Amino acid sequence: MFTGIVEEMGTLRDRDGARFRFTAAVVADGLAVGDSVAHNGCCLTVAELGDGWYGVDVVPETLARTNLGSLAPGDGVNLERAATPSTRLGGHITHGHVDGVGRVLRAAPDIEVGLAPELARYVVAKGPIAVDGCSLTVVDVGDDRFSVAVVPHTAASTTLGRKGPGDSVNLEVDLMAKYVEKLLEGRR
Repeated sequence: MFTGIVEEMGTLRDRDGARFRFTAAVVADGLAVGDSVAHNGCCLTVAELGDGWYGVDVVPETLARTNLGSLAPGDGVNLERAATPSTRLGGHITHGHVDGVGRVLRAAPDIEVGLAPELARYVVAKGPIAVDGCSLTVVDVGDDRFSVAVVPHTAASTTLGRKGPGDSVNLEVDLMAKYVEKLLEGRR
């Protein structure tokens, strides 16, 4: 479980097949093999550790459903360690399970993102959404797009300030909305 409050923008150090290595001054400190870290909102398990870096294995399913496969060495990535019982929930509860990839239509500070209509049904104005792992509040929503306002601190300290039209972003919609839909299906 995560909060969508990015701790650090790390860097993809290198990639060797399915092994991705990230440089991260803050997040790498105190990690242990087996720990969970969200990478642009995608939960991955730490497989190796070094001084100021760590490695994870990324399976084909994850590469197919996220924007992680398009990362090149030197690219920034939003990082968040898993929440603990004493973690402040400054964002909203996220799970690190990316629901789909959207495309930036308009850059920050008023980011507009295009998404598949089957995901858009879970997005509501004033509701939560995670964009590349950042907990944000939806401003406006349409059949195949939504917008969020990004404050200057978030733009400067995450990848969202660097995203422009056409760039991909990982999306995690509200899990509660998906559960409500599933429960209502049983009544039909």
